[in-house]
Amino acid sequence: MTPVAPHAQPDDHAVEDALIRSIRIPPRPSLLVDLQHELAQPDPSPRRIARIIGNDVGMSGALLKLANSPFFGASRKAKSVEQAINFLGISQCAALLTGLLARQAIEGRQSDLDAFWEISARRAQAVVFCSRKLRIAPPDIAHTFGLFCDIGVPLLMNRFADYAQTFSEACDDHINPFTQLEDQRYQTNHAAIGCLLARNWGLSPDVSWAILHHHDYRVLEDPATDDAIRSLVSLALLAEQGIQRFHGRRMSYEWEKGRDYACRHLGLTEDETADLLEELNEALHTER
Repeated sequence: MTPVAPHAQPDDHAVEDALIRSIRIPPRPSLLVDLQHELAQPDPSPRRIARIIGNDVGMSGALLKLANSPFFGASRKAKSVEQAINFLGISQCAALLTGLLARQAIEGRQSDLDAFWEISARRAQAVVFCSRKLRIAPPDIAHTFGLFCDIGVPLLMNRFADYAQTFSEACDDHINPFTQLEDQRYQTNHAAIGCLLARNWGLSPDVSWAILHHHDYRVLEDPATDDAIRSLVSLALLAEQGIQRFHGRRMSYEWEKGRDYACRHLGLTEDETADLLEELNEALHTER
């Protein structure tokens, strides 16, 4: 696997480490620890998982609401957590629960967080939609990656008073890598912080490495990087363009930077890409 491209000189590593330690990475929730322990068993039990989730009434209700949403296309409505697990599968329910726990754990101004989670949820839907259409990446992995790939943003917003301005400027940069400005100002970036949280929370290595590289489009043509990671990064680019169209914007700078790399990796022609994005746009509007 390709290591992270170093942004700092060796003498700066101590400063970088101290800075990262000063950014509050929420600890892994105990409910997630219990869930992951059960999932690691040779034969995970939906009943035991339902019992773990049932200890948190609010979490149970939120999980049921998500499981019964039109996005998951369930032909039957789950009336209990155990039914939701049986209908959707253990892995998908675990992915949904992990996302709900993240919403609980991340702190910040409510209006900012509401907007962040709305975009994150839509991105997760878009990544799953594209992964199913292209038959790459398990849906639970795709969903978790889509939801968590920008999780470092609210953490940096809590740490640096001017981060919102930096993020806005990075969004408007049509030439340089998105994380370059973050690295220049803070000696770290939201992809690195998101990767750290994913690792601390015991998420799939594919998810954590894809989070790290989701703005580094060079990896899409690096055969030393796992194919699963390159596929997730490519899916994130498709999702980004889909979300921009959903909001009535025809162009995304990130899409322009990485489109050719992503389409080559996924084996998509220009017409196939256009058709997929049109289908994605229709699906997002259906979920609105």
